[in-house]
Amino acid sequence: MSRLRKQTWRYDHPIYLAATGTAVGPLEGQGPLARHFDKVYGSLDCGEKDWINAERTLMRRAISFCLAKAGKQEGDIDLFIAGDLIDQSETSNFIARENRIPFLDMFGACSASMETLATAAQMVDSGVADNVLCAVSSHNATAERQFRYPTEYGGPLIPTQTFTVTGAGAAVVTKDPGKVRVKEATIGRVIDWGIDDPNNLGTAMAPAAADTIWTHFQDTGRSPADYDMIVTGDLSSVGSPILKQLLSEKGLDISNVHYDSGLMLYSPEQPVNAGGSGCACSAVVTYGYLFKKLAEGSLRRILVVATGALLKNTTTKQKDTIPCIAHGVVLESAKEGKEGT
Repeated sequence: MSRLRKQTWRYDHPIYLAATGTAVGPLEGQGPLARHFDKVYGSLDCGEKDWINAERTLMRRAISFCLAKAGKQEGDIDLFIAGDLIDQSETSNFIARENRIPFLDMFGACSASMETLATAAQMVDSGVADNVLCAVSSHNATAERQFRYPTEYGGPLIPTQTFTVTGAGAAVVTKDPGKVRVKEATIGRVIDWGIDDPNNLGTAMAPAAADTIWTHFQDTGRSPADYDMIVTGDLSSVGSPILKQLLSEKGLDISNVHYDSGLMLYSPEQPVNAGGSGCACSAVVTYGYLFKKLAEGSLRRILVVATGALLKNTTTKQKDTIPCIAHGVVLESAKEGKEGT
């Protein structure tokens, strides 16, 4: 691995996504990206007795689709890296108990999708592993009751509030040649601009996304024109304009290439408040829709920046502010020499 300045990793070897897998809930299955997911569950419980087991089923199914498409068994995987939003990463830990693969648990809140992918690529690039499985999950009913209030409470919806995505995404990272290459990763810093409202996470996370994107361009020497898409995780309709304004003030205009996973996942008429959020938000969009577009060559290079609010359910009650982070990963199409420089 080569380090560009302080925060960006460039992988020395060609690192590829061998395959991906996704599973989502019913509302996600009614959105504009529905046909790009491997499994859509018709009910929020995913056929399980409670929400926690439903989330485990989502991750379990995403992993099974991913391994099947990669042509690999659990015994072929050297390392499993996963994260979720439940206390102590419960979903990830219980799935790791089942597959018995050497395991690293990662908590980056909603940034975990790119945190796990960047780390998996580094493990393969360094030679300590040949095949690494990374996965994340979230579930609306488990996350909302932990960070806000039980969904059964029926509290009023707040316009700035995001909607936790029910879903899971998984990917196998390897040196074996594939259709999508993992090129670089920019590791974010924790940024806290004094927001203490858990119902306004788009505003809280936008400065972290801006810091990571700005740093990425400083480290690589590229411009937004070098990317087909810059896709943030879950800034929503509230945080996305703030991100563009913050970067514009620095002389960086991403308006022509910026998209947000939380807005891509749902149609405007769906009841998701300001847009989607959660670990699965950027994961299912990246490992579903974006992976397919890169694999077929209709996208050449993208930067996925997953954002995370590093709060606990107790910190905001104690009126503490919300530290946030964003990690970016560059993905390129390997079809017919479309990889960039």
